[in-house]
Amino acid sequence: MFRSMLVRSSASAKQAAIRRTFSSGSVPERKVAILGAAGGIGQPLALLMKLNPLVSSLSLYDIANTPGVAADVGHINTRSEVVGYMGDDNLAKALEGADLVIIPAGVPRKPGMTRDDLFNINAGIVKNLCTAIAKYCPHALINMISNPVNSTVPIAAEIFKKAGMYDEKKLFGVTTLDVVRARTFYAGKANVPVAEVNVPVIGGHAGVTILPLFSQATPQANLSSDILTALTKRTQDGGTEVVEAKAGKGSATLSMAYAGALFADACLKGLNGVPDVIECSYVQSTITELPFFASKVRLGKNGVEEVLDLGPLSDFEKEGLEALKPELKSSIEKGVKFANQ
Repeated sequence: MFRSMLVRSSASAKQAAIRRTFSSGSVPERKVAILGAAGGIGQPLALLMKLNPLVSSLSLYDIANTPGVAADVGHINTRSEVVGYMGDDNLAKALEGADLVIIPAGVPRKPGMTRDDLFNINAGIVKNLCTAIAKYCPHALINMISNPVNSTVPIAAEIFKKAGMYDEKKLFGVTTLDVVRARTFYAGKANVPVAEVNVPVIGGHAGVTILPLFSQATPQANLSSDILTALTKRTQDGGTEVVEAKAGKGSATLSMAYAGALFADACLKGLNGVPDVIECSYVQSTITELPFFASKVRLGKNGVEEVLDLGPLSDFEKEGLEALKPELKSSIEKGVKFANQ
């Protein structure tokens, strides 16, 4: 429902949809905290979560400017109450009672920067935030957006292990933007309605570790191997495409906020007991020999209900899978090492 709500242009349609959702009065109370809510991803993400009728309490946290963001989105006439928290002293209040914590905090990528260049800054931010989560809302689902996701998710896992409260079912790396891009690019080449397209994306969330499985795309189109190779490359380079198009003035903030809101909505539906909620996510996994891997995941009341297998791969995809493993392994080890320093 949330996905269709996002793409409708009519405000009255949105309000009608929200009223229909609440006519039964059966929607559970859910607190969602966004850490990094005043940033380039955080602000549009706060707006989209305010529009989500599954959210009853929206907690916005950042090191500065959060009260203004909270005042702004708080005027929107939807269900959730919004509170903005600012600075280290208020992090506990922002987190207490949260069912879902979304973390877009950190610095964005600039032209010429690799996701690796972001590592030391964002890794430190994630480490501090996860230490607080372990203390103040240890049972919340965690949606990690802060890059490099291939490393920040293992960092979070190590921090939670140290605190004695790690639950691998509740920690997610958000790779939904790769799925969103793969759907959009595929629909354009296959000449099919984008709303009907689905493309699983596996691996990780950076460069060659991103592997869209166009052989499993629906609806299936008969595209040449050259086109599929180009679509794969474009999906892998989607972030760079945006960074270059913005000419140093930003990175993929709006599309990432949309993707983050889609995945958060799926997590909330899972928590609320909606059956068969399946999304791709970067989670602790035994699907490959790597400890963390992105693939299709069934979401439920405890977070990850089931990590689904990869399904049949084309020869091109099998090659891509083997090619991504060394880089993904290195990124995971880098995160674990950082967390344990």
